[in-house]
Amino acid sequence: MNAIERVAVFMRDHHLTLVTAESCTAGLIASMLADIPGAGALLDCAFVVYSPDAKRRCLEVSQRTLDTHNLTSEAVAREMALGAAARSPANVAIANTGLADDKDDGIPAGTQCFAWVFKTSPADANPAVYTETHRFDGGRHGIRKAAASFALERMPALYREWRKDGR
Repeated sequence: MNAIERVAVFMRDHHLTLVTAESCTAGLIASMLADIPGAGALLDCAFVVYSPDAKRRCLEVSQRTLDTHNLTSEAVAREMALGAAARSPANVAIANTGLADDKDDGIPAGTQCFAWVFKTSPADANPAVYTETHRFDGGRHGIRKAAASFALERMPALYREWRKDGR
């Protein structure tokens, strides 16, 4: 059993369903989960929001957050995840934004920002949000694949932390 299959088993065991909001990974997080037999019971939907306009229009990421924190930031990933969570009955949302190539804005290639949202119900007005930034090495495709794997593989530990906190 590989790591993503273990995540799928964890999700089934804990009755988790997922919505993703993906920029740099462009749907790879959802695709990796969809490769697992029975994924239809685990995956609600996926938003691929590459442009700043799509982030604003589809997930209500604020222009102020984009201007203040840059596209590659935990603040943007957080708003993406919360926007996806608000638009889906899924009880887990994962968002990713980052760089797979060198840019001249001072952020190193491979920098990826993530957010995970956990809800107790579809109408949960106070979901738990976790954010992290990691840097992955390799070429463009390798970075995107590593980021997608990380996003899924990190979910069980964060879910356990959230449940330990009494939710």
